[in-house]
Amino acid sequence: MLLAHGLHDHTVHFYHLAALDWVDVVSALKADPKKAAQIAQSISDWPRNSVQEFKAVKEKIKGFVDKGRLGIFANGYWGHKAMKLPPEVNLLAVVHYLQALEYQRYATKAYAILGGKNPHVQNLCVGGVSTAIDPDDDSALNMEKLLEVKTLLDKIISFVHNVYLPDVAAVGSFYPEWFSIGGGVPNYLAAPDLYLDVNHSKSDLPGGTVVNNDVKTVKKIRNANDPYWRKNVAESIHHSWYKGAWIKHPWEEDTIPEYTEFDGKKKYTFVKAPRFKVGGKYVPMQVGPVSQVIVGFAQNHPLTMKWVGETLKRIPKQYRKPTILMSTLGRHAARAIRCAMLGDIAVKHWELLVNNIGKGDYSIATDFKYPDKEIRGVGFHEAPRGILSHWCIIEKGKIKKYQAVVPSTWNAGPRDGNNQRGPYEEALVGNPIADNNRPLEALRTVHSFDPCLACAIHLFDPKGHEINKVKVL
Repeated sequence: MLLAHGLHDHTVHFYHLAALDWVDVVSALKADPKKAAQIAQSISDWPRNSVQEFKAVKEKIKGFVDKGRLGIFANGYWGHKAMKLPPEVNLLAVVHYLQALEYQRYATKAYAILGGKNPHVQNLCVGGVSTAIDPDDDSALNMEKLLEVKTLLDKIISFVHNVYLPDVAAVGSFYPEWFSIGGGVPNYLAAPDLYLDVNHSKSDLPGGTVVNNDVKTVKKIRNANDPYWRKNVAESIHHSWYKGAWIKHPWEEDTIPEYTEFDGKKKYTFVKAPRFKVGGKYVPMQVGPVSQVIVGFAQNHPLTMKWVGETLKRIPKQYRKPTILMSTLGRHAARAIRCAMLGDIAVKHWELLVNNIGKGDYSIATDFKYPDKEIRGVGFHEAPRGILSHWCIIEKGKIKKYQAVVPSTWNAGPRDGNNQRGPYEEALVGNPIADNNRPLEALRTVHSFDPCLACAIHLFDPKGHEINKVKVL
């Protein structure tokens, strides 16, 4: 489920949430479909890079424009002076944008077969999942459904390898200056993920930290029980709309909203500012695919090395160095790299599941019993936007305290008590802006993080009072 979700999320982010920062849809009307198809065929043997399909898409765009019904394309910064792609490459990107709408559905369908619904999975329970496994039961997860999952995964993986990865490299080749813009915070944090044993001693994706843009500083995080992880996370609220002005470990903090008017010198956001202690000092960390790729590269992780190499060889020689990942465009490249890695691992884990079932292992959850004493736990996962951790204190079988430190909080967090900027803010320093009324370049950098700020929403009445509280029994 996690792998199918990641394949879907990364594909949708590039094509449908960020690509139009770089692609001028209206310019595609000037393209020669034959030349555009030839360019596409020169970078990939994707069978749908045909002249006929490119002609059809150009006609579709023309129909939208002629009727004044651009729909989701209506409010783009078309004609912006920072747009540099030739019309044929713009048409290529729009063709693949529309194809991506089709192929992302295959990942969501695979996810739904396993979990019941996308994106809000329905089959999770404490200790495992509730989806029954029974090769002889049509209502359970059986071989027929597993083969369908494999077929669906193969389709989205083929799109990632033959379209998504080449497109990111192709777009990047026209914007090479963006390989040195928007790097921001030089520290990277990633979680080990996709474990291969119940003790969490082996994982398919490595975790750790890299600081000061120096891969030689890499320090592993082995699992959520690693003291290097458990002891060094904290959150600051010095510039956040919460009561107090402190930096605390998640098990020690609270979340008491206290809204004031926006003041950039005081408090200006509901997002907290997560920090990680390195060398006795709490520092901001970037999280997300770029962090996982950099941490993996620093550890010579074979799958990371494979796909970093495959990506670098697709861009001009003078830019073929891993440090280009530490940039606005590098975050997109890293997301495509991670997506390709997830495809390889998805096939592996499908085979592991099928082999277990073949051996008669139909278990889906582990029984457990809470101890009577207070227990403190943390779990983490490398979600599509980065490291997601939940910190919980349980006493006599009941939740006493619960804090979630989520990916977009790491990246979108404000300044802390030492006035250190978070990744979004730091990455925007020095960004070029060609048109103050249409700040496309700022969007490029922020969108490269794949922002999600649902975690920064609180509901109040006009007098500043909370409208509702929910208590889970």
